[in-house]
Amino acid sequence: MLNLNVQPNQLTFPFVLKSAASLLSLKLGRSLQAQIFKLGLEFDSFVRVSLVDMYVKLGLLNLALQLFDETPERNKLESILLWNVLVNGCCRDGNLKKASEIFEAMPERNSGSWNSLINGYFRIGDKEKARLLFERMPEKNVVSWTTMVAGFSQNGDHQQALDMFFRMLDAGLRPNDLTIVSALSACARIGALEAGDWIHKYVSNNKFKLNRQIGTALVDMYAKCGRIDCASRAFGEIKEKDLLTWSVMISGWATHGSSEQALQCFEDMKSKGIKPDKVVFLAILTACSHSGLVDQGLSCFNSMKIDYSIEPNVKHYTCMVDLFGRAGQLEEALTFIEKMPIQPDFVIWGALFCACRAHKNIKMAELVSEKLLQLEPKHPGSYIFLSNIYAGVGRWEDVERVRLLMKTKGIEKPPGWSYIEAEGKVHSFVAGDRDHKHVEEIYAKLEELTKNARSQGYLPDTEWVLHNIEEEEKEDSLGSHSEKLALAFGLISTPDGMAIRIVKNLRVCGDCHSLMKYASLMSRREIILRDIKRFHRFKDGKCTCGDYW
Repeated sequence: MLNLNVQPNQLTFPFVLKSAASLLSLKLGRSLQAQIFKLGLEFDSFVRVSLVDMYVKLGLLNLALQLFDETPERNKLESILLWNVLVNGCCRDGNLKKASEIFEAMPERNSGSWNSLINGYFRIGDKEKARLLFERMPEKNVVSWTTMVAGFSQNGDHQQALDMFFRMLDAGLRPNDLTIVSALSACARIGALEAGDWIHKYVSNNKFKLNRQIGTALVDMYAKCGRIDCASRAFGEIKEKDLLTWSVMISGWATHGSSEQALQCFEDMKSKGIKPDKVVFLAILTACSHSGLVDQGLSCFNSMKIDYSIEPNVKHYTCMVDLFGRAGQLEEALTFIEKMPIQPDFVIWGALFCACRAHKNIKMAELVSEKLLQLEPKHPGSYIFLSNIYAGVGRWEDVERVRLLMKTKGIEKPPGWSYIEAEGKVHSFVAGDRDHKHVEEIYAKLEELTKNARSQGYLPDTEWVLHNIEEEEKEDSLGSHSEKLALAFGLISTPDGMAIRIVKNLRVCGDCHSLMKYASLMSRREIILRDIKRFHRFKDGKCTCGDYW
């Protein structure tokens, strides 16, 4: 354009400035600003907004603020877009104090002003300020509600995200695709199947298009809520599947221990001409690990680099160590670590450490423990597992030595919690929880359950308690694990015969796993437990993991 001696005007520069921001080119941006000033277009409202926006996107907030301060007409009502750009820029920069000051000084605000600041508070994790600002908002549109649903979910408050979603519907607003996806994501995180199923029906009844985004979110929700059959059905209804859709379905099969279906889905994906990525291979390796398919897992791992030129990352190496370790091939796992082209981190050594605990290999566990403590001396995991290994073989002096070391260094075990949904509401429990309004009935039911399980042959596995105390005290400690409390609550709050679904943030311990099997037999119910590693489906006294986890 310039080569043809055509002079740019106020309509040209906004597009060019946007391109400079996309290219992250400060040099180009400075050159454009010089031309704008030379042509006397610096006070044109659209050009001014574009300049400020460019500097915001280039991460130069000080220059954006300087341009804003030098804008003579910034206090006019029609300059609201300029204010919004700056509020959004401060939020992106994490400077919420400045963003709030600008927001409060605005001559007029629109929904974009409010939504930007609300989103800014969510970005720094300040859920309460975001909520208070939202409640102050005079007129809330679909973007405002979606910001709240997504913000709460992204900050781990999934129940609040769902509450916001249903409040939005009660207010008479129709959600958009992002609102639906965010609400389904919240359901997936806490295992809220009833809410997720309701949202699925809402989507169908209100003629939402089952596009890739909503379809993938539905597959993920059903898979993570324990309904892999519904996930598979939803997957089949998606007409246009992308790599993410296939990844979610393969991962769903993997976490449910359905290695055959995961591998078949993997082959189906490749037959459609879609090339796997690192995420898909991680799901396939997980499927092989959960089913003990060592040779097949090793073949897939080698295929990554040979057939697809994908360099394995630390997660893939961790999965391979887990694969060998779960199968009891501890020496092979150690050799694999020693021959890796990357430096093993805490997580890789941790995978081998877990295998040592499962197979009671004290000698190797002590060696691995030294590696873990060298890498992260303040991480509680290595201390806890080493203490458990010593406890399992009755080496109580070593148990106390490890625990004293933890106490001296101020290292605490992370709390365990579990979620369970009943009558459309999600209830959470922590280990030893006594805050629930039905606490007396819960503990009474748990006591009854344990007593009846004992008559069937159940014995509390006190190896899973960290310290050397009397057997009776150990059993009391095991009895208050969060998943047991969630189970007892499920038994007293849901109809007979109804499946019980529990989500656990840590790996389920052996004793809780054992009690769940007895509970499924005695109650004649299916109990579906999702822990940090996989799904466990208990039915008629057996678990689908085959006690291999």
